[in-house]
Amino acid sequence: MDTAFARTDKSVLGNWWWTVDRWLLVSWGSLIIIGMVLMLSAGPPAANRIGVESYHFVMKQVLFIPLALTVIFSLALLPPKWIKRIAVIGFLFFLILTFLTLFIGIENNGARRWLKIASFSIQPSEFVKPFLIVFSAWMYSLQKNNERFFGNVITMFCLLLFCGVLLAQPDIGMTMLIVSVWSIQYFISGVSIYFVIVIVSIGIAVSISSYFFFPHVASRIDRFLDPSSGDTYQVKQSILAFNNGGLLGRGPGEGRVKETLPDAHTDFIFAVAGEEFGLLLCISIIILFSFIILRTLMKIIYEENIFIVLSVCGLSVQFALQASINMASSLNMIPTKGMTLPFISYGGSSLLALSIGMGMILSLTRRGQNDERIGV
Repeated sequence: MDTAFARTDKSVLGNWWWTVDRWLLVSWGSLIIIGMVLMLSAGPPAANRIGVESYHFVMKQVLFIPLALTVIFSLALLPPKWIKRIAVIGFLFFLILTFLTLFIGIENNGARRWLKIASFSIQPSEFVKPFLIVFSAWMYSLQKNNERFFGNVITMFCLLLFCGVLLAQPDIGMTMLIVSVWSIQYFISGVSIYFVIVIVSIGIAVSISSYFFFPHVASRIDRFLDPSSGDTYQVKQSILAFNNGGLLGRGPGEGRVKETLPDAHTDFIFAVAGEEFGLLLCISIIILFSFIILRTLMKIIYEENIFIVLSVCGLSVQFALQASINMASSLNMIPTKGMTLPFISYGGSSLLALSIGMGMILSLTRRGQNDERIGV
């Protein structure tokens, strides 16, 4: 990896190559490759079930990957002051689009989360997450440096606004995810422990209330606690896939559960990995995720700029939670939640949104850059 550019190369790309974390690039690339291998297996059965061309999902994912890589590299080249600006613009733009889903969005299983643009559908709320995380980090850092600036109030208002739209869609899982990340950022920013206790208490109260106010949440929890209380077909098929795979798997393309598992290419792609490649690939995927998260957090251990610490920490926690929720759902360790496995599951919106977050992490953790990069 060290021979792409000479160390004396002072060009933009040369400087970027020697300051960016190349191990993170390799790790994310590995996840994308694993995702494409699994998509070649899980995509055709999913396409046949809805009556489209066999490689419909595979080809759409292939179209999104170059765009995702472009996003990662483009953002990674930018200094943090531009990451701040993009975060503000991106947050406002996609928040408006998320709001529009309530009126002109595509309804699916009683929820309106998607907008139809030409032949593609996008989920705007996916894009709000990384932008809100970085914007919140900026507001926290401004208040940290100037107590007269109401940064905490601004970001809390933005969070409540976004969560209000999510609950109206409704999307309880994403609401809980983004609130969790926001709360962790708030805690790290130095807020009083008593205020953290209040926030956690409110979060618990809202989580419990969602059971009574949202029937689909109650249904998922009831089926998790008592499988006989409702339809648990997908979870049973997922567990069957892991059992079939054993240690080494049945072999590439030899899985059978994917033919009857409706969301095998999205929410349950981890089960496809388990059946066809066995426990070894599943553990390898977990190790890759763990390596990315730990290496990212290690990059900010000695970082003094609070904006960078909060941004990188927030983006890493979001990445970790999303991966954990998807894998835990596939293994029936928690109630099912429609959340993709980062860089592996099918989904253009998820892939591009995650790429935005990863590009921001690469930008904010580049080595040897002076403090001028931190300005507004």
